[in-house]
Amino acid sequence: MAQLLVKRLSIRYIVNMDYQHEQHTVHLIVYHIIWCPKRRRKVLQEDIAKRLGQIVVEVAKQREWEVLRLAIQPDHVHLFIRANPYTLPTDIARTIKGRSSHLLREEFPQLQKLPSLWTRSTFYSTVGNVSVETIQKYIERQSKV
Repeated sequence: MAQLLVKRLSIRYIVNMDYQHEQHTVHLIVYHIIWCPKRRRKVLQEDIAKRLGQIVVEVAKQREWEVLRLAIQPDHVHLFIRANPYTLPTDIARTIKGRSSHLLREEFPQLQKLPSLWTRSTFYSTVGNVSVETIQKYIERQSKV
C-alpha cells in the first residue's frame, strides 16, 4: 500500500520479522537508516519523492534486500530495510544514495544546482524483533509534518 501525502511519501510493506533460512545461514538482519539532502534542503517533494521511492525499491530488489518501510520527508529519508549477512549497512546507504543521486539529478535538472544531492552523513541503527513497533511508531511520528 502506498500513500502520497502533500509533502511526503510514505510506503508501507508487510513486515516479515521471521528468521531467514538459507543453505548455510539463518539470519534476521534489519536496519533503520536515515539520510538527508545536502544542507538539509527540502527538495524531496512530489515527483522527486515518488521517483526516489521507486529507485529505493528497485535497488533493494536488485540486491535482494526487503524494504519494510520507507518514509520520504522533504528534507530526509527513513528506510527500514531487511538485508542479508553478506551486506554491510554502509553498502546499503552508499548504493541507494549513489544510484538515486545519479538518476534524480539526471531526471530533475533543478537538483543539479546542488553541489551534491546527499550529505556524507548517515544514521544507522540495527533492529530486532522487540523494537520493530518502536521504530515504526517513530517513523510514523516523523511522517506527520
